[in-house]
Amino acid sequence: PYGLLFEEVTASSLVIVDAEGEPLQPTTWPVNPAGFVIHSAVHMGRADAKCVLHTHTLEGMVVAAQTEGLLPIHQSITELHGRVARHAFEGLAADDNLSERERLVRDLGNKPCLILENHGLLTVGRTVAEAFYWMWYLNQACRIQLAAQASGAALQVLSPDIVLRTQAQYSTDASKGWLPWQALKRKLDREQPDYRD
Repeated sequence: PYGLLFEEVTASSLVIVDAEGEPLQPTTWPVNPAGFVIHSAVHMGRADAKCVLHTHTLEGMVVAAQTEGLLPIHQSITELHGRVARHAFEGLAADDNLSERERLVRDLGNKPCLILENHGLLTVGRTVAEAFYWMWYLNQACRIQLAAQASGAALQVLSPDIVLRTQAQYSTDASKGWLPWQALKRKLDREQPDYRD
């Protein structure tokens, strides 16, 4: 629902929409058209994208404004190597720019992560857990990079061989993110059980 703070959103306040962005149930809340355009484009263009996450975290927006993108400077970033696409900023995503939907899907390709330049981050997954896994690590990679850059010290960039070797050590099975997702749900059940309302 457009107009609620994240802390106010509950399961029952979510607005379910059709492929055109029209609510499928009575609601007093409007739908954010820009958010719908981005998500619907990916859902329509990628059959495997059962979940699409899009964020405007400070770290993600700052790295999205950097021309060099993510730098291979930390172990966590190696898993993302070759899995992060980029999409040039074209203004606000709006229903009147259907051609941007096509370019967004083209730029994402078959990758799980997308940096929307001068905008934010986007991830997809076969499950909510997988999309969240990619988003958490993508955002964490942005945080690490910004902290390293802020230190003012010269950055130690990993060699391509080490990046590929480390990346191969990560799992790619369909249960990616399942264990941390379960742990986070248990934490939410303990700390904010009313989210299920």
